[in-house]
Amino acid sequence: MRRLLWLLLPAGVLAMDLGSKTWILNLLAEGESKPVIKGFFYLTLGFNRGAIFGSLTWIPSMARYILFALAGLAALLIIGRMFLEKGTATWDRVALGFILGGILGNSLDRYLRGAVVDFLDFVFGSWHYWTFNLADSFIFVGAVLYGLRMLMAPKFEQKERGN
Repeated sequence: MRRLLWLLLPAGVLAMDLGSKTWILNLLAEGESKPVIKGFFYLTLGFNRGAIFGSLTWIPSMARYILFALAGLAALLIIGRMFLEKGTATWDRVALGFILGGILGNSLDRYLRGAVVDFLDFVFGSWHYWTFNLADSFIFVGAVLYGLRMLMAPKFEQKERGN
């Protein structure tokens, strides 16, 4: 039962992602931009029809749809299984919950719109970062947390053995 309560975490991530995308779709037209912090942070509506950073847009749309559907399903099954396993540590479950919610958000976007809605847009001097969304942010934070946890795992194991 407790593991099922953990499903509230990816569900919450999904809700925040979908809510933010609904909000931005009602606020801006495609390509439109509004400054939040002029010269640094903008809300800019874009649609990513490719993979990470807009890659793979050269693949025909049906092949891209099949590829993304299979990759998304595989990721959901693998991450979902790890997330729900009985012995999963709390911080691992948090990280995996962030990743799972983000995958669900972007996958739902691809299914409903044929593209992922992106709108968080940062500029650092003359450098312009790719536009992204909350799902991307949660996936990134979850991956960093999970990676740090994996790097720290030997230290935690030593503490548990009393070394």
